[in-house]
Amino acid sequence: MYFPDRPAGPPGVTRSEVFARQGMVATSQPLASAAGLRILQQGGSAADAAIAANAVLGVVEPTGCGIGGDLFAIVWDAGSAMLHGLDASGAAPAAATADALRSACPGGFIPDAGPLSVTTPGCVDGWFVLHERFGRLPMRELLAPAIEYAREGFPVSEVIADHWAAGAARLREQPGFAEVFLPGGAAPRKGDVFANPALAETLERIAVGGRDEFYRGESARRLSAFCRETGCLLSAADLAAQRSTWVQPWSAVYRDVEVWELPPAGQGVAALQMLRLLNGLNVRRMGHNSADYLHTLVEVKKLAFADRAAYVGGDPASTALARAMLEDAYVAARRLEIQADRAALRVAPGVLSATPVDDALRGGTDTVYLAVADADRNMVSLIQSNYRGFGSGITPPALGICLQNRGCQFTLRAGHVSTIAPGRRPFHTIIPAFATRGGRPWLCFGVMGGDMQPQGHVQVICNLVDFGMNLQQAGDAPRFHHSGSSEPTGFEMHDGGLLRLESGIGERVRKELAARGHRLDAGGGSFGGYQAVAWDADRDVLIGASESRKDGAAMGY
Repeated sequence: MYFPDRPAGPPGVTRSEVFARQGMVATSQPLASAAGLRILQQGGSAADAAIAANAVLGVVEPTGCGIGGDLFAIVWDAGSAMLHGLDASGAAPAAATADALRSACPGGFIPDAGPLSVTTPGCVDGWFVLHERFGRLPMRELLAPAIEYAREGFPVSEVIADHWAAGAARLREQPGFAEVFLPGGAAPRKGDVFANPALAETLERIAVGGRDEFYRGESARRLSAFCRETGCLLSAADLAAQRSTWVQPWSAVYRDVEVWELPPAGQGVAALQMLRLLNGLNVRRMGHNSADYLHTLVEVKKLAFADRAAYVGGDPASTALARAMLEDAYVAARRLEIQADRAALRVAPGVLSATPVDDALRGGTDTVYLAVADADRNMVSLIQSNYRGFGSGITPPALGICLQNRGCQFTLRAGHVSTIAPGRRPFHTIIPAFATRGGRPWLCFGVMGGDMQPQGHVQVICNLVDFGMNLQQAGDAPRFHHSGSSEPTGFEMHDGGLLRLESGIGERVRKELAARGHRLDAGGGSFGGYQAVAWDADRDVLIGASESRKDGAAMGY
């Protein structure tokens, strides 16, 4: 991706950073950013604004999120000067045994659409757990903007319209999908006004009845009934059992900053391992997006993702294995496997005593990420998703929501960290990130897009820390996206995978990478969608950034 130079600021940057003192919100859709800002101006906390913005995103960007999906957050609480992690993901239904699904999935894989891919939605429970601990304003006020847009309608923005059309092509035959999301039989185009009155009613019930309304009340009854009718394994008992979990974020020191991610079942540990591997290398001397730099980051990514495929999953036993991925001796040994002049074609995990799972299960795109800071310098890094696009396509018309398809992240093979089991949480691609400097909060950020997320986190941190880019420039800079082989053989890549480069990376660099054995894909790729909010503690100023790969905006006051 290439952007022309602007009259002021660094070359190749799409817009200026946003500066403010009282509050800042950055999301992938301007209506959501404005809703979060409104909540801050009404005296709400960063958590309040994050909930409000997320609720609006579920209305205006159903291609990436909604209350049929899961949620994760990292919260900096200024009062206690501590970071808190929230895992609001849902589990596999009680009826989702490996034996039952093997007979229903003759191909050996859980499909990425339809009833068998559905897991319990965790988003609504996550809102209320977050609000109970860090909220100030009533939930009714926080959900009011989303209810208004769902009832009255909103004009669909450009990038979301493209994703909507892609989702329509894939999911239009799924139960209830066309009735809710394809008015007149077609996806809305950019600028078309779309309303979802059923979702407005669902959100109103939640605003009045709380989280129990969604998991035990009228919404739960409608949802479980629709699941029975459509062959979905999700039951009323599964909904009632949903519980979010506060977790301790994990960290890795990179140069002079501490980068924080959530523990498994998310893939944040892969980003931390990549940074730890890079910490022993002088990437700044290589030059930004040079052949040496890109080759090094791709090779580091291959090592971390081989370990990710083997050791990161929803089995609680995987937590200790994932933690071992960050140990000094292990990282040092893995770093020695990097060849400076040759791309690795076969990459196996290091030895941590676990059976690998199939890396082919680790893809997926379409997520929303948002960052918020308030006047007290509370900060929230939040990510939320239905997984692949709209999710499963299973859409109860009476609720106006699409259910997530996280179940396709499970494997049906026995003995793996991601083998499906009743009550087990699936592997998650969505990861919020946070960074501190000297124990003080500095940055909440994220890069949306399946397996692009750890790669994007690392590229953004390198841009900021190694190359001194500003917050907007760090997101706008051209990226690479490396994916595993399209013909997986277990956990190994037999051909080195595919490397996609945005158009701002020149032809000479491409030729050098190809000469080292990288297989460059000339087609399009998913390079993510970055949002960020930073606190300049020395000047006590908030900074916001929102890149042009999405429809979003950073707004402050």
